[in-house]
Amino acid sequence: MISLSRVLEVLRVSLVLGLTSFGGPLAHLGYFRQEFVERRRWLDERSFVDLVALCQFLPGPASSQVSIGVGVARAGLWGGLAAWIGFTLPSAAALIAFAYGVTALAGQLPHGLLQGLKVVAVAVVAQAVWGMARSLAPDRPRGTLALLAAGAVSLWPGAAAQIGVIVASGLVGWARLRQDAPPEGAHTPWHGMSRALGAACLLLFALGLVGLPLLALAWPGAALQLAAGLYRVGSLVFGGGHVVLPLLQEVVVPPGWVSQDAFLAGYGAAQAVPGPLFTFAAYLGAVLQAPDAAPPWAYGLLALGAVFAPSFLLVYGALPFWDALRRWQPAQAALRGVNAGVVGLLAAALYDPVWTAGVRTPREFALALAAFALLVLWRTPPWGVVLLSALTGALAL
Repeated sequence: MISLSRVLEVLRVSLVLGLTSFGGPLAHLGYFRQEFVERRRWLDERSFVDLVALCQFLPGPASSQVSIGVGVARAGLWGGLAAWIGFTLPSAAALIAFAYGVTALAGQLPHGLLQGLKVVAVAVVAQAVWGMARSLAPDRPRGTLALLAAGAVSLWPGAAAQIGVIVASGLVGWARLRQDAPPEGAHTPWHGMSRALGAACLLLFALGLVGLPLLALAWPGAALQLAAGLYRVGSLVFGGGHVVLPLLQEVVVPPGWVSQDAFLAGYGAAQAVPGPLFTFAAYLGAVLQAPDAAPPWAYGLLALGAVFAPSFLLVYGALPFWDALRRWQPAQAALRGVNAGVVGLLAAALYDPVWTAGVRTPREFALALAAFALLVLWRTPPWGVVLLSALTGALAL
């Protein structure tokens, strides 16, 4: 029986991490290893690496899923929820507050400030493409697959094409990218988990993926359509982090719920807060141009819950089966293909909508180059680059 004190301990430690973990998913994993493995010894090294491998295999935000898994290992199912709340709450609250500011000051914010936020998004996504290509598409076959994926979603934009590219990349990986079997990982006792519970969570995940769109068709309305769209995004985004950008854009911009300028301004602001980038969904919900009278914070929380719900169901569902699954060579090969495909997906998003909306003049191009240099060459914290770009935009654009 897991004590309440353990759950509260997980919440407290995760809240500190949520307030201080800047730098994106890879940096988050470094913070987690230092806190959970070296300092508190909640997991040993092999168990932590095993958990990271699982969350890299699953769609969704990898760092958030690792935090959920650590919470389960420490304090059971409630520990997983406490870990997610602590790690997610600070950035979600900050972005919902920013959404209120954008809405209240619509038309009053300096054009250059918003343009600076859009320009810094170019630098941040370019850095993500560069880093992910080096790690996920480092050889000729995977590099070619990434370029083909980028070309495909550029020529045939839309959510259906993006999903098709992810599936096709997985099939190519399954057929052509098999390597030696991965090393065995340690066995971790996941408190409160069983194969029966895991199977039930996976069934709920599938029902949500199919059932939410049907409910949105039966009862049209912004809330159900938003929930269905963001649940799909959380279910299909491999690689986490910046890869979520094109799928979120496809959900909220074409229907006219969020303007392209508001989308990119919020994405730039999301770089200045700690915690998972998926909390950008909370901002999108809060700035949603919905026809009903629901308060913006309610749509923000709805969007946040919808995009993260698949992560809970997948982590809780997969943990009891992971020891066997990670040793299955075809699954590892398919994942290599999917990872290369999402590099291409993000490269296409770098051009449209990020570049086309953010860089239109020589000054904006110069600012984008400077922001990229600060991120890549000088290792400046992303929040610092965001603030500097916004200030420069307000003064010079």
